[in-house]
Amino acid sequence: MVKKVYVSWEEVSEMVQILGDKINDSGLQIDYVSGIPRGGFIPAVLFSHKFDKPFRHHKQGLYTDNIIIIDDIADSGVTIQEWREEFDQAKFATLHYKEGSTEEPDFYAIKVPSDYPWIVYPWELKESETIQDYLKK
Repeated sequence: MVKKVYVSWEEVSEMVQILGDKINDSGLQIDYVSGIPRGGFIPAVLFSHKFDKPFRHHKQGLYTDNIIIIDDIADSGVTIQEWREEFDQAKFATLHYKEGSTEEPDFYAIKVPSDYPWIVYPWELKESETIQDYLKK
């Protein structure tokens, strides 16, 4: 059985604040925010509200200048790598960054070791599997 860590809504809110503080401290100008489906949508919308930045869905056409694209976690790094290939001028942020990830986001709230337990966010089912059905081939 895979060990899991459950993240609360309060912790997510704190991580979104950390991301915003790091981005503001960097001097990066953000015109709008987007999220990587599925895990990045909710933190991206929270970021959008908290920092008063317009949210853009990827189908609305993402322009890579002055955009931050958010995901829940950089685990393997594959997702961020794929998005960076398409949106090479965008900046990427995650709530969690696993040290073993092949891609390091430009900003992250918390760095965890590569052997960290599976993280379950509050918008996921507590009994969710570590690999979602839609990712199984």
